[in-house]
Amino acid sequence: MWKIILAEFVDIYSTKLPIIVIIILAGIFLWQFTSNENNSPRIDSETCELYIVDSQFGGKRYLDEYDSKCLEFKNLNP
Repeated sequence: MWKIILAEFVDIYSTKLPIIVIIILAGIFLWQFTSNENNSPRIDSETCELYIVDSQFGGKRYLDEYDSKCLEFKNLNP
């Protein structure tokens, strides 16, 4: 029975296959987008220091690291 169902969905000449592939890829994209944590480092625009937003107290937690591109840009535009 599975072979019949699989053969129907895997037929590359079927009009259903592109729709199924698009739905699967859209589902994977949405899953990755929703599971992405907000703990990715952000850059403080004034000091160029990297920080993350701490969800425990809702504030910024600085990582004692600086973004080199931001510092170069600040030096070029005082």
